[in-house]
Amino acid sequence: MEYISTRNTQKTFSFKDVFLKALAPDGGLFVPKKIPLYTSQELEKLRNLSYNALATKIILKFCSDEFNEIEIKDLVKNSYKNFRVNDVVVIKKLGKVNLLELFHGPTLAFKDIAMQVIGNMYEKILEKNNLKINVVVATSGDTGAAAINAIRDRKNMKIFVLHPDNKISEVQRKFMTTVNSDNVFNIALASNFDECQKFVKSMFADKDFSKLINMSGVNSINWSRIVVQIVYYFFSYFKVVNEDEKINFSVPTGNFGDIYAGYIAKKMGLPINKLIIATNSNDILKRTVNTGIYKPLKVEHTVSPSMDIQVASNFERLIFDVCSCNSNKTLKLMNDLNKQGELKLEKKELKKIRESFCSESLSEEETKSVINDVYKNQGMLIDPHTAVAIGAVNKISLEGNIVVLATAHPSKFSDVVMEETSIKPELPENLKNILVEKEKYEKLPKDLKKIQNYIMERI
Repeated sequence: MEYISTRNTQKTFSFKDVFLKALAPDGGLFVPKKIPLYTSQELEKLRNLSYNALATKIILKFCSDEFNEIEIKDLVKNSYKNFRVNDVVVIKKLGKVNLLELFHGPTLAFKDIAMQVIGNMYEKILEKNNLKINVVVATSGDTGAAAINAIRDRKNMKIFVLHPDNKISEVQRKFMTTVNSDNVFNIALASNFDECQKFVKSMFADKDFSKLINMSGVNSINWSRIVVQIVYYFFSYFKVVNEDEKINFSVPTGNFGDIYAGYIAKKMGLPINKLIIATNSNDILKRTVNTGIYKPLKVEHTVSPSMDIQVASNFERLIFDVCSCNSNKTLKLMNDLNKQGELKLEKKELKKIRESFCSESLSEEETKSVINDVYKNQGMLIDPHTAVAIGAVNKISLEGNIVVLATAHPSKFSDVVMEETSIKPELPENLKNILVEKEKYEKLPKDLKKIQNYIMERI
């Protein structure tokens, strides 16, 4: 498979390029030149596969120039061997919806599902090519912990994680800062997630710096994250519906990576009716779907911090797609966003988005109310991000089966869950040590040069 940038369709890249660079040299995002398509007969052949076998088949379609099927099978097996459930995810009935629990990995968030595979891919590619890299990543709470867990103690790699100081939950922070590994560095920035992400993009754009440190990234701008997340859309579809029935997914959305994986699954032939963009009060994507104008506002700090984002990086991939893969048009729109603070989609482009997506947002009170209601009526504890996805379903009328993505374990947000239910969700026994272990992280100001110097001194 060949890859191109959303800002230049003329130059092609290999999977290895895409994996190690994360961001295209022109500042765009990598996408496949052609997305593989399953017929309904081919889909049915996948229906009864285990999660690991299905992951092997789907992931291989995107990276067969770098890995063979046996290598991918081993990568997948090694990545999921320590998950707390046999088939990586669990599907539960919750009233009228199906809850897809994606948090049974080592750091209790859906990010583990892709990140564990990526950690193993890094090791394999670096070993094959005798390379060393430095991963720099921004996190709104869960990505950093999952990336650290996947990369800690590996050879030929160091990881630098930027998180917004005092704007993630204590448990989210401790999953990162209690890891005592020589190749792990945590940076708490006096800023919000959007600014952390902007700094990472600036470091990628600084060609001298990124080349000097051999920089790589594992945010959802890295295409491999999308590839691995496609799998659970297929898996849950096969478990929930019969052949050719339509399905809807409600996805708590911040950076647009997880829900974009669902969009790719639809383009690959999965009969998805609608993807619900579920947001908190940082509702830039809902506003875009309603008006066609993508305009970031001030970031609000909420009880669902992983979604406290106003610049959804992966949205550029959707813009490229609905602009008929026109890289010049995409580049113009992204320049409009940078220079004018907003971009405007044409009616035909917005119509294309609405064919696959709808959106709803929840206030803080509504989010808390959903947590309370689900516990009262179903006896189940859910985290605030999952609550946003359930609340969005309650506001939208859709035909067919609905799967809600449960993206984090409630114990990662125990304070808000306890406040609403009077029950404190406990961490799994083997993870309780993070609550008492010593934390290690550096507080830095909102200053790109100081961040770069910090990294340079440690590589």
